Parts: sequence; C-alpha cells; structure tokens
Amino acid sequence: MAKTTNRTIKRRLAGAWLSSVISISLVLMLIGAAALVGVNARRVSDYFKEHLQMEVLLKQEAGEKQAAEFAAELQSRPYVNSANLVTREQGKKELEEMLGKDFLEVFESTSIPLSIELTLKADYVNADSLAMVGEAVRKSPLVDEVESRGHLVDILNANISTIALALAVLALLLLFISFVLIGNTVRLNVYARRFTVHAMQLVGASRAFIRRPFMRSAVMMGLSASLVATACLAGGGYLLMRNFPQLAGVFTPAGLALVAGIILVCGVGICLVSTFFAVNRLTGMDKDQLYY
Repeated sequence: MAKTTNRTIKRRLAGAWLSSVISISLVLMLIGAAALVGVNARRVSDYFKEHLQMEVLLKQEAGEKQAAEFAAELQSRPYVNSANLVTREQGKKELEEMLGKDFLEVFESTSIPLSIELTLKADYVNADSLAMVGEAVRKSPLVDEVESRGHLVDILNANISTIALALAVLALLLLFISFVLIGNTVRLNVYARRFTVHAMQLVGASRAFIRRPFMRSAVMMGLSASLVATACLAGGGYLLMRNFPQLAGVFTPAGLALVAGIILVCGVGICLVSTFFAVNRLTGMDKDQLYY
C-alpha cells in the first residue's frame, strides 16, 4: 500500500514538474522571439534598406554596351550595393507582366529605354544621402531620369523607429508576464510540499538548508525549459529560413547564440528568484496557515 502511495506521489510530482517546464518554456519562447528580433534589429533594418531600389532611366540613344559600362562604373562606387542593368528586352517582359501582352498595341510608337536598378548600402539610405547620390548619378550624359523614392525611405525609417519602440515595450511586458507566470508555477510546486517543509523545520532545519533542494530543482527546471524553448525556436527558425533563404544573411550565428543565452539566463534566473521568495514565504508560515 505504501509503495503504491509513493508511486502515485512520484507520478503526480513528475506530472507537475513536466507541466511546469512546458508552461515556462512557452513563456521563454515568447521572450526568445522578441529577443531574436531585438538582437537582429539593425541587420533587419539594413536588409530592408539595401533592398530599396533607385531607378535610373537612361536616354533613348544610349546603347547597351555604354549602359553596361556605366552600370559597372556605378557598381564600383563606395555607396552602391548593387547596380543591375535592365535591357530593353527585360523591360518589355516586365511591362508585359504588369500590363498584359497587348500593351504594345497602345505603346507601339514608344521605345522602351534601358534602365539600371540601383541599391545603396544601408548607411546611405536616408533623405540627404539619396539626394547626394541622385545628383552624382544625374551628372552622367547617359542618364535621363533618376527615381530615388525618398518618400519610401522616410516611411521605412519611421516604421523602423516605431517597431523598435514597440519591441522594447513588448520585451518589458513579456519579462513582467513571464516573471508572474513562472513565479506562480514555482510557488504552486513549493506549496505542494509545504508539509514536508514544516516537518523539516520541526527537526531544526535552517531556511538555507530547506531552500537548497528547491533551488537545485529550480535550476534544473529553468535549464530544461530553456532547452525546450531554444529547440522550438531553432526548429521554427530552420523552417523559416528554408522557405525564405534570404533571411540566412539577417540572422547570424552570433545573434542566435546571444538569444539562446538570453533565454537561458531568463529561464534559470526567474526560476531561482521565484523559488527563493516562495520558500522564504513558506518557511515563515505557522502551522495553521499550512491548511489554507
């Protein structure tokens, strides 16, 4: 009978420990996701900036050889990230995709000009630098028009600032929520053993002695939850980069390692702090309070 009772208690404790690990890992996943974006915020911002294109339209009399040489010259400039020549044939195909195959019947007298799709390095994607680059490009006798899309840059920079502020608020909110949720989970686990703690106090055990096994359990719980959360985020990140390979250049191994470290510190740290206060509170109860 006693063995059956012990097995039942162990199963219940194991089930409580497992459910605690799962609930804590879910909270840590949210923290990890916010940290992942926060840690790589600059690289995400640079990625979008370096994919914002300037359109350089060349004059009708410009030949493809001259245009190719001009594109190569632009590519060599220190502020240019890429300079891709769009030939008349490529331009025709793009217009066909946009307007339909019958567009030539409407524009049959119009010759499609050569153009260069220009992207700049992230540090130069701002209003002042775009104006400077536009002026430098217009000096070429081959250039007819430059579309810098400065309004898109202003919108992008404003959105990046808003997103950065929102992420900071979200991170603080998630830390508060995680502390409350993990703290409640740990307190429930400690409170379930209140009679064992009271028995230890009756034989003269100190608070530090009573607290020690709970703190060890908290470390193991935090480590386990952190590993589960990190594994889930790593799996999700792998699937995301498999479907969107361009993200591989945004999320670096160093950034991912830092996020894993943040998850580990948050998981173990919050579990330890919550356990410390929960055990201290429990050891301060009198016998009558144990039944409520």
